[in-house]
Amino acid sequence: MAGNRTFSIIKPDAVAKGYIGKIIDDILQAGFQIKAMKLLRMTKEMAAQFYKVHKGKPFYEDLITYMSSGPCVVMVLEKENAVEDFRQLIGNTDPKKAAEGTIRRKYAESIEANAIHGADSDENAQREIRFFFAEIEEV
Repeated sequence: MAGNRTFSIIKPDAVAKGYIGKIIDDILQAGFQIKAMKLLRMTKEMAAQFYKVHKGKPFYEDLITYMSSGPCVVMVLEKENAVEDFRQLIGNTDPKKAAEGTIRRKYAESIEANAIHGADSDENAQREIRFFFAEIEEV
């Protein structure tokens, strides 16, 4: 399945603003299938473990606080060329630089509160899926 699955998080800012349905609709309209989905609230410990690759970077502590500040939606998405196509769909991390029609352009507040996370490689997609969906055997 490498190349056909990716991982996404609808972040706390987008959930708080009621954008879950709109973002999911954008994802489905782009041809992705949702293979698994959970609404959850990350603890600080969980967020720290998930984002440990960023430990030591200036934004790390703020990222952990932000990602544990409210509920989020984690999803396993499937489509041919999933990672690359999803990165195109969500747009640039900075919503001001994101292309028109992308999820971040439509729903993000800022670089920090940018509405959605998408895995940046097949390897990271598999790791991130396993982090939240240990029950999924084939990733």
